Amino acid sequence: MLNFEQYQVLTFDCYGTLIDWESGMLNALREILESHSIQLEDEKILELFAEFESTEEKDYKSYREVLKGVVRRFGDRLQFQPSAAEQEALPNSIRHWQPFPDTVEALKQLKQRFKLVIISNVDDDLFAGTAPHLQVELDQVITAQQVKSYKPSLNNFQVAFDRIGLPQDQILHVAASLYHDIVPANTLELANVWVNRRLGMTGSGAAMAAIAQPNLEVPNLRVLADLIAD
Repeated sequence: MLNFEQYQVLTFDCYGTLIDWESGMLNALREILESHSIQLEDEKILELFAEFESTEEKDYKSYREVLKGVVRRFGDRLQFQPSAAEQEALPNSIRHWQPFPDTVEALKQLKQRFKLVIISNVDDDLFAGTAPHLQVELDQVITAQQVKSYKPSLNNFQVAFDRIGLPQDQILHVAASLYHDIVPANTLELANVWVNRRLGMTGSGAAMAAIAQPNLEVPNLRVLADLIAD
């Protein structure tokens, strides 16, 4: 078990960990696909998203452009031509994506004890649409746009360490994606908690599959907040 007493800062992935990105993206992508008379199972849509997003993120461009590229790749793979409006629909939907039911209250509880920092693969303006949903004052937000790379790049975490300005052993990273977060955290020997949002589900959802051993696994943030409070 982690010794929670040693940590001053909790760093969080946002989309997939705090925000239910799979529901949000499925709503947007289903509408696009249905407009072209394409029916796919949700798990297949998520699997394709994970593949296309990781490919688009290999060379840095804004996350808005990444998501527009994802929609174009759906078109290429499934043989349809998305309109300009359809390409914008996925990034524009982010502001409507909602927190998981446990997110807000857990963050409020954790804020009483820790500084809270976001490390997210997103643009500043896109995160600005999400921030009000979290209902908590964040101490720092570190985006891919600011650091010009996407997790699982170690650069995103190194910049976070520099900005936080505390010894790494006082920082605990909390995330739902093994691929984007737990693998690089382990590489950096950064203590981490895997929020297994897909517990009981098949596949790896909207993130690429990966194998990693977290320091702690929890099914949601409520469980983490209660463990820390005990």
